[in-house]
Amino acid sequence: MSLRTRIVLLVGAMATAALAGGIITMAYMVWLGSVLATISDQDVAAMRVARELETSLVMQKGFATYFAQDRDPSWLDQLDEYRNSFSHWLKRAEEIGPQKEARALLEQIKREYELYDQERAAVIELYRSGKEIQAQELHREIRRRFLTVRSLCESYSQLHERHMESARAEISRRADFINDMAMATLPAVVMLAAALGYVLVRQVFEPIRQLASSGMETDDGLREQDEVKALTKRVRGLMEDVDQTKLQLEKSQEQLIRSEKLALVGKLAAGVAHSIRNPLTSVKMRLFSLEKELLLTPEQREDLAVVSEEIRQIESMVQNFLEFSRPPKLRLSWVSPSQVVDSTVELLKKRCEAHGIEIVVERGSMLPQTWLDPERVKEVLVNLIVNAIEAMGPKGGKITIRERTELTGDLSELMVLEVEDNGPGIPAAIVDKVLEPFFSTKEEGTGLGLSIAARIVEEHGGWMELKSQEGKGATFTITLPRRWEAWEPS
Repeated sequence: MSLRTRIVLLVGAMATAALAGGIITMAYMVWLGSVLATISDQDVAAMRVARELETSLVMQKGFATYFAQDRDPSWLDQLDEYRNSFSHWLKRAEEIGPQKEARALLEQIKREYELYDQERAAVIELYRSGKEIQAQELHREIRRRFLTVRSLCESYSQLHERHMESARAEISRRADFINDMAMATLPAVVMLAAALGYVLVRQVFEPIRQLASSGMETDDGLREQDEVKALTKRVRGLMEDVDQTKLQLEKSQEQLIRSEKLALVGKLAAGVAHSIRNPLTSVKMRLFSLEKELLLTPEQREDLAVVSEEIRQIESMVQNFLEFSRPPKLRLSWVSPSQVVDSTVELLKKRCEAHGIEIVVERGSMLPQTWLDPERVKEVLVNLIVNAIEAMGPKGGKITIRERTELTGDLSELMVLEVEDNGPGIPAAIVDKVLEPFFSTKEEGTGLGLSIAARIVEEHGGWMELKSQEGKGATFTITLPRRWEAWEPS
């Protein structure tokens, strides 16, 4: 089971337990609210009605007794008030909507009260007629009726007391059930939380802490206390390393593809060059002999000179083919690339002036010394500067050579030379093809100059890049690693 699945299952189990507990608690609270509302609306009101009925009944009996003693009619007025009060509360009890048992009690109370009220009216009438003995006998008999009504009122009250007690018992029972559920689920939740904590600490936080521990050191040598910040810094560094490695891998792949292509083309170039060079040498020797042996007119000598110059041009092309077909032979020296730049600028200074071109070197300080072939590096710089001169043409312009040093991710030192011109630039469609062999925008060019220059740079362990925008000039960047020891070129 994967780590993600384990964490999801544990969190899901805890959430389910919490949700189930919440649902049960909410259901209990809803039920409790309905029970309390029922008790408030019915049982409490019924209890009040029972008390009022009993009070009205007792007060009626008292006023009837008072009338029997002194025959004061005012007692009858008050008795009528409580008769009306009893009827009112009896009607209120019927409106409450009691249970079936309570409704039966109310019917009995109503029936017995009506009989009691009739008999009491008869007693009062006997007292008014002066029939004392008959009135007293009937008065004693209706006491049993009074006690019956009063007992029924008490039963009505006790009925609702029992209902309230039953509701309290049910609330207590359900509360006990909730407590039992909580006590049963609490250990399970605690165990799930402990398991989740173990998984998080041992399988998530501990690997994160170990990963962050290597990045806990700050720039000033102190130890970073916040592991999250340290991990963030570490991950950012890894991402930068991955990006750098990816770029280097892409460059290596490009160089490998270029090397394979150059090797294949080189074999073809070597065969063609050797096939052309032998008959070309024979033609040169025959021309030399003819020039020495024949008496030629000035016009013929001029024609012969043109032929010789064209043969020399062909021989130069053949030499380029041969040079391209085999790796350059480096003769290493402990020298600063800045010295090579100065030598190249001095060599081409007059040619730049003749074309109205200003050549400028921008450097903060001389580049450090390293092992390289100064003549081969000069050949690269000459090729780039001459191409820039030819690209700018008679309009002139400016060539800028910049020097700087850089550090790689592993603190290796790089030396960078930039050759920038403000000429017409290179169209975007052919920028990627400029460094390929046999590609040239000149009608008389072989397309090998820049390829040979890039190959010389690669033999030094570096690389050459081109950035250009049409109408805004071109910039060739040569990057060379600083070598502390001489090496055997491949």
